[in-house]
Amino acid sequence: MAGEIRTIGVLTGPSCQRDRLVSDMPDALVYATSAVALVVAAFAGWHTLKSYRFSNPLFYAIALVEALLLVALVWGIVAAASTDRDIETGLYLSYLVTTVLIPPAAVLWGVGDKTRWGTGVVAVALFTVSIMLIRTHQIWVGHG
Repeated sequence: MAGEIRTIGVLTGPSCQRDRLVSDMPDALVYATSAVALVVAAFAGWHTLKSYRFSNPLFYAIALVEALLLVALVWGIVAAASTDRDIETGLYLSYLVTTVLIPPAAVLWGVGDKTRWGTGVVAVALFTVSIMLIRTHQIWVGHG
């Protein structure tokens, strides 16, 4: 007992490292995806201001956001299934699923609407996705 260091209530070992990696990933993923969504929303807003129709570069930019959202969804499902955190799992996953569904719906609307407001819908949708991602992070860390 003398000279012995005791760690009471502190987990060590591989499981602790796994939990730390899972809990550290959302910051970078959520903020990066949210930033990309905001940039693409601004790009779509520029299309709207200039009265441009839906373009291929806008489509590819939205596809990039969608790919990042799919990564966030898969990560979120794995993280929610393997965490001991007291989070609202249903609410958390519903936000993630909704963020994945919004961009394709916006693309369909944007391509179908031949006026300038088709790209306006895309701008609003991607701004919404960005805000919803921040909200998922708040739910994950327990602030909401």
